[in-house]
Amino acid sequence: MADQQLQARIAAALTGVVNPRLGRDVISAGMVKDVAVSPDGEVHIAFALGADDPGTLVRDARRAVQAVDGVASVKVDVVPAGPPAGASQTPKATPPPTPRELPHLGRVIAVSSGKGGVGKSTVSVNLAAALAAKGHRVGVMDGDIYGPNMPRMFGVVGREPTISAERRILPLEAHGVKLISLGSLVARDVATIWRGPIITKIIQQFLADVDWGQLDYFIVDLPPGTGDAQLSLVQNVQVSAGLIVTTPQENAVGDALRGAKMFEKVGVPLLGIVENMSYFIIPGTDRREYVFGQGGGRRLAEELGVPLLAEVPLATQVQEFGEAGTPVVLTAPDSPAGVALRAMAERVEVEVAARTIRLPIVAG
Repeated sequence: MADQQLQARIAAALTGVVNPRLGRDVISAGMVKDVAVSPDGEVHIAFALGADDPGTLVRDARRAVQAVDGVASVKVDVVPAGPPAGASQTPKATPPPTPRELPHLGRVIAVSSGKGGVGKSTVSVNLAAALAAKGHRVGVMDGDIYGPNMPRMFGVVGREPTISAERRILPLEAHGVKLISLGSLVARDVATIWRGPIITKIIQQFLADVDWGQLDYFIVDLPPGTGDAQLSLVQNVQVSAGLIVTTPQENAVGDALRGAKMFEKVGVPLLGIVENMSYFIIPGTDRREYVFGQGGGRRLAEELGVPLLAEVPLATQVQEFGEAGTPVVLTAPDSPAGVALRAMAERVEVEVAARTIRLPIVAG
């Protein structure tokens, strides 16, 4: 009986969460697929999110249930929404959207890698922070939908974007950089099971529904690989240039090559290669230990005919400062990693200026 009463209170709470697209609450709209309640008050919800539904509904549902008396914890698993009742099961082919000119974003630079764990987000964060420190107006979009860790690396964990009077999302700000991330909108224990249409919708919202103001650089941290997020980005905005991050090992370089070829196929100019974890400086000496091999990034750059923008050493400082939300280019700019990453940012400025990259013209 107690479980049934708690279930009823949870259902009542969820009827207060309204999907603005449908004008109906998430219960009557069929978005709540299952609610399981343990004897000690742990609630597990299966929540169906459609491609056109705002991702904030997951957060709103979680908060509503968390506030119910008798609920100890809430875990939400996001599952893809199926087609409406009676709808054809055969999807219609639709042409990809035409990339838009968004002049207020300035130079759109996509940071990619062929595989995870190579330090792509570290490079993105430090590139953005270094450019901002030089006086540029910089925005960062955390496009890594599956592992959004930018809030931690910028030191804004626990903060959420607000909504302006014009119903635009106001990005978070840290270290002079504007930031939007799914990690600031969905709780870290929410299991996100995203399909292509939902990923496309999230990227479209991050581009169009966020009040970025006027920027000089817009850095997009992409997930590893060459999947839906990468294609959605280049289909929805004119990307000025791409940057590939790798480590020296041949298997990482091979994966990075595929990422570079993806940029080539979709017509995005490649700025260059950043080799992360290039070497380890033995403490108390100037001696370099090439823990993961040597020269992979340089060979890749030569194969592609682009510059090797930086060889960033392996250093515990980078990880520690990243966990603390303070980029190494700001906290330890004269450390070997700080010097390499600041030099990378300067090379990016030079390469963007030197290459024939179409940049939007902003009046005034």
